[in-house]
Amino acid sequence: MAAQTLLEGRYLGGRPPYGYTLRDLGPHPNPAKAADGKRLKGLTPDEQTAPIVRQIFTEFVSGIGLFAIAEGLTSNHVPCPSAHDRARNRHRSGIAWSKSAVRVILTNPRYTGRQVWNKQRTDEVLLDVDDVAMGHTGVMRWNARDKWVVSKEITHEPLIADATFEQAQAILQRRGRGVGGQHVRQRTRNPYVFRGLIYCAACDRRMQGQYSHGDAYYRCRFPQEYALANQVHHPSNVYLREDTLTDPLDTWLASAFTPHHIEQTITAMTDAQPPNQPPPLAAAAQTIITECDAKLERYRAALDAGADPAVVTEWISQTQAERARAEADLHTHSSNRPRRMSRTEIKDLVQALGDIVTVLRDADPTDKAEVYQQLGLRLTYQPETQTVRAAVDLSAHRGAMVCVRGATSTRNP
Repeated sequence: MAAQTLLEGRYLGGRPPYGYTLRDLGPHPNPAKAADGKRLKGLTPDEQTAPIVRQIFTEFVSGIGLFAIAEGLTSNHVPCPSAHDRARNRHRSGIAWSKSAVRVILTNPRYTGRQVWNKQRTDEVLLDVDDVAMGHTGVMRWNARDKWVVSKEITHEPLIADATFEQAQAILQRRGRGVGGQHVRQRTRNPYVFRGLIYCAACDRRMQGQYSHGDAYYRCRFPQEYALANQVHHPSNVYLREDTLTDPLDTWLASAFTPHHIEQTITAMTDAQPPNQPPPLAAAAQTIITECDAKLERYRAALDAGADPAVVTEWISQTQAERARAEADLHTHSSNRPRRMSRTEIKDLVQALGDIVTVLRDADPTDKAEVYQQLGLRLTYQPETQTVRAAVDLSAHRGAMVCVRGATSTRNP
């Protein structure tokens, strides 16, 4: 892929950046992929969004700040990137331009007409450093700019000149937010029990942790990040103090395990377990196996029809190897399928938990945060009424835990 980017400037897939759309460049150069109907794609300027990219660069190098640019675009009713392409951005509100959206455009070198690869890498990180058997997870991280692979020649129509792009990077560097991961986020030294679990009801975005005078708070910075020119109704300051929520929340969670609620809780946990069906990864592997079988039938038919045996044999070998990998994945994911627990097993597990109120109250903040994560806890703070809605959802299999859903409570901080 590095060679294809450097020497050919080939478009290697993924969604096109804002300002571009895809055009057809003909059949794929790999004969096997061409036989499957795959074609090469390339970038071409989008008539609607390419002028917006040029406008953003022009305004930024002239001295206008990120937030002012976002405000101007929103006030002029220019759809932000997530609003422009709703089909692939259903998870975003698309309500307004943000500073981060403007910054991403300003740091994308593909607007100079060159292809770029290896901007990010995937690092394998242990899920638990004390228990390597739990495995790894992939974490995307930025590579330094000198690690990027940039095509030697211009491969698609540029939207801005090289000099304009470099001038924008110089301005960002002076502000400490340069391209290629030059800005290093400092690791927090303070524990947050509800990290990533509290949402602002006004905008449905996660609230950020912040320590003030030795106490943990959670705040929403929507007005500092998103343009407000479209009359977004949002308080200018949304703060929630952590210790006002901890005790009421722990008491509510433990109430499900009191003597007069325990049988109802065990019944709910038993009924809420997922049925014994193949997990999504196993189903995906089975789909690949079916597709490979269909390919092999087509290749054998082509061989019978007089196609070049050397070429068809190579196609068959590649497909058989892909099918073997899918079969191995199917076996792995099927063997790891979670088993439904019996009512007796669940009851023994619950009784072994003991006094949950005491356990949660005395737990280390880091351990308590992990418990909340495993519970699937979601807290939604309503600033107007100063209330928090708490919901627990264990419908997804989490480790050795079983499923319980639908528990909700409203607490006044």
